[in-house]
Amino acid sequence: MKKKRKIITVAALIVVFLTAGYLMLYRYIQKQRYPLKYEEYVAKYAAAYDVPQEIVFAVIYTESSFRADAVSRKGATGLMQLMPSTYEWLAKMKSENYEEGALTNPETNIKYGVYYLSYLYKRFGNWDTALAGYNAGHGSVTSWLADTRYSDDGVTLKAIPYSETEQFVKKVNKVKQIYIDLYCENSQFVN
Repeated sequence: MKKKRKIITVAALIVVFLTAGYLMLYRYIQKQRYPLKYEEYVAKYAAAYDVPQEIVFAVIYTESSFRADAVSRKGATGLMQLMPSTYEWLAKMKSENYEEGALTNPETNIKYGVYYLSYLYKRFGNWDTALAGYNAGHGSVTSWLADTRYSDDGVTLKAIPYSETEQFVKKVNKVKQIYIDLYCENSQFVN
């Protein structure tokens, strides 16, 4: 009987250690897949413009997979995939100089991308609508909010007519939750 109990105890310990090892390995792999690249800039501008860091990281991951030199077929550039015309408009709003080619600079791109997210959140009042505006443009979202097919209250979108934008909002929210799960338990994000 003692031998059987000892075998069961050893087997249980092996299962516990294997499970713990698997979970540690899984978490390590997830952190490699969802890194905190450019954390200094994300933290700086997220705090300056009152945007949760996990949203910034999720947008960067979704838009460029952390490639500072990424350029879309439509011309969106850098980590947060800003259009040069949006960057120029934001620079004017901030009374700052527009610099040709500056969107491939990680700090500039994050600064203006986070500023744009902040602007959209202040304009629309919720993150899903702000994210839709980030992807489709705030003019499109404003027209959707005025259309009862897409909004019941003129504030919240009940449907997004652009499939690409709908998928963007879903993916950013999914990735945002992954960042929260991976990093928030240790108070990595300070908002």
